[in-house]
Amino acid sequence: MANGNGPLSGAVIAVAGAGGPAGRATLLKLAEAGATVVGADNDPERLAEAVDAARYAGGGATVTGEPVDLLDLDATKDWAARTEKEFGRIDGLVHLVGGWRGSETFVKTSLDDWDFLELLLIRTVQHTSLAFFEGLQRSERGRYLLISAAGASKPTAGNAAYAAAKAAAEAWTLALADAFRKAGGAEGPTSAAAILVVKALVHDAMRAERPNAKFAGFTDVKDLAEAITGVWDKPAAEVNGQRLWLTEKP
Repeated sequence: MANGNGPLSGAVIAVAGAGGPAGRATLLKLAEAGATVVGADNDPERLAEAVDAARYAGGGATVTGEPVDLLDLDATKDWAARTEKEFGRIDGLVHLVGGWRGSETFVKTSLDDWDFLELLLIRTVQHTSLAFFEGLQRSERGRYLLISAAGASKPTAGNAAYAAAKAAAEAWTLALADAFRKAGGAEGPTSAAAILVVKALVHDAMRAERPNAKFAGFTDVKDLAEAITGVWDKPAAEVNGQRLWLTEKP
């Protein structure tokens, strides 16, 4: 389906971390829904492949991509400003930047893991939310979507660094939601920040590598992409500041 025919026709949506399996699925789903999709990733080759795949399968939809260092606030702000200037608006930022490190036990936790995850899982959320806030607020259907993990609500001993980083990213996103709420005043928010919570993600290549694995409770990246796209179907006030669970609550 090309732009102009879908539920997101006319919308311009940026995807951070667009080169991974979840990014690929999300670019495609948003394009199929009629959105103009702008991807960013720190791996140019991976990003180009994802953009080409979404463009091809999306029936000629507008899908673009560029390498952006999301650990650089100015570079992230430039990306947001360029996107809005080029396409005239910005209606969404989907945050798919991921990463995981864990340990066998709590006392074997390496604080180097925390340093790594703090940058990947928290700093990128800070930078994208600060860079895109004003543009999303200008939209009548702006959405900032964080993909989080159930472990943020129920950390395990070996996942201290990861769970704490995810919990911090959630708290930051909820503060962004409060900013949208306050900006909306008595009328209620027109833009929203929400958190989609999964246990873990699974995709076709993982299943092919481990054909006997059950992946119980995992969310397929295609289902995640569908849930992401579906957030625009709901009013801002309904999703703003909400954790939208795609797996059982712990």
